[in-house]
Amino acid sequence: MFRAARNILRLINIARILARHDALFVLDLLGLGPLPARLARLLLRGPRRGSPLRRGQRLAAALQELGPAFIKFGQTWSTRADLVGEDMAADLSGLRDRLPPFATELARQTVVQELGDPIEKLFSEFADKPTAAASIAQVHFAVTMEGVEVAVKVLRPGIEAAFRRDVELLLWLAEIAERTQPAMRRLKPIAIVRSFAKIVDIEMDLRFEAAAASELGQNFEDDPTFQVPAVYWTLTNRRVLTLARMTGTPLSDRQALLDAGIEPTTVITNLLSAFLRQVFRDGFFHADLHPGNLFADAEGNILAVDFGIMGRLDLQSRMFLAELLLAFLMRDYLRVAEVHFDAGYVPADQSLEAFAQACRSIGEPILGKPANEISIGRLLAQLLQTTEKFQMETQPQLLLLQKTMVVTEGVSRHLDPDVVVWDISQPVIEEWMRDNLGLQAQIRDSVSQAAALVRRLPALLERAESVIDQLAGDGLKLDPESAKLVAAEQSRGRPSDRTLIVIGVIVLIAIALVV
Repeated sequence: MFRAARNILRLINIARILARHDALFVLDLLGLGPLPARLARLLLRGPRRGSPLRRGQRLAAALQELGPAFIKFGQTWSTRADLVGEDMAADLSGLRDRLPPFATELARQTVVQELGDPIEKLFSEFADKPTAAASIAQVHFAVTMEGVEVAVKVLRPGIEAAFRRDVELLLWLAEIAERTQPAMRRLKPIAIVRSFAKIVDIEMDLRFEAAAASELGQNFEDDPTFQVPAVYWTLTNRRVLTLARMTGTPLSDRQALLDAGIEPTTVITNLLSAFLRQVFRDGFFHADLHPGNLFADAEGNILAVDFGIMGRLDLQSRMFLAELLLAFLMRDYLRVAEVHFDAGYVPADQSLEAFAQACRSIGEPILGKPANEISIGRLLAQLLQTTEKFQMETQPQLLLLQKTMVVTEGVSRHLDPDVVVWDISQPVIEEWMRDNLGLQAQIRDSVSQAAALVRRLPALLERAESVIDQLAGDGLKLDPESAKLVAAEQSRGRPSDRTLIVIGVIVLIAIALVV
């Protein structure tokens, strides 16, 4: 009862803030219809008419006042121009990294509390003004006592409590939706909120972000086309993260890239290729590749920052995606459907042919466009939106990938509107498929499994010997028919169980020696 009352009061306050900023139209965007907005306007005090701000600007202001979780949702919407429109997406993009900073003195206090020493003993210089401020943290440039330029990320004061409050509200709403709206269960709202909460929990422990940066950097340590800053672990703790400072030209400024003599095509190729290698080769990808987190050096190599949101895909999901994309691009819609059924994403009692027809209705409008307008991200988005009729459950791991793909393609098209994303993507995906789905990969996997069995043989033989000894001592009672069958097999010269075991051991040892 107390939980429900607390959340209802919170909802009233949210509606009041939306009404004050004349942003109740967001209820329509959420598919709630016009009635809630009309009731809110009648019951709550709204703004004066004639506001000079656009709808997206009003919504951005409301979300900023509502707090960090709502800012995060606004950041997500800023990447979905296909849903909210280009103008609103542009207005909401300011929620990414142009938020009001908190006082530098509070940032210094946090650094001292987390690292345990006066700031003068930790850094020879610590900038008075932050270089960037986002929903969860802000960044100050500094110089270590050894003279190394670094970027120090500091969490906002009270951010953990604010997020817990918002996530509790979202979880409560998701539980109500699943309990009262059977059609919503397919979308797994509770699982999505919990996944969101898990991502936020990781974001608010900067040691996890440090580990993510370290892992991503290790994956690309021999590839200069995608560079990750080094982590300074002795200057890092739960609420403070120190990374090497990356200097380059922001990908958000196309003209600056051209003025610096950096070829946009090189930048796009490096960005898309690196992202796809993260997804398919490593199963671990940077899931926040908006322009504020990306820079280019003089050679067009990508310099990435901000590793708070990362995605992971298991091997099965990667295989599903690779086959799916290639089948779509070849317009083999029956194979697209088969991939879904083979992965278990669509229930087996659904019609394969009908689902293939639905896939055609998604693919043809997109694939029929000029090559430079084909969007893999939007293809995935529409596929995930069109599955309700076939009881396909929401796949949270694919939602994060789809969102990141849309953003990455958007960055690429900002640099070059004529870029053909698939021409860059196809070789990377096909190379991964050859390595992981081809005959050689299957042989390698079979040999690996055989080698693993050889390693288990001593224990298996010991158990087999125990069973055989027990049978020899206690005897084995067979019914008359079974006894006749055993005698018949022995009369034909069939090998005994012991002989079969010995032969099996010899074969497996031979395989192990070949490996």
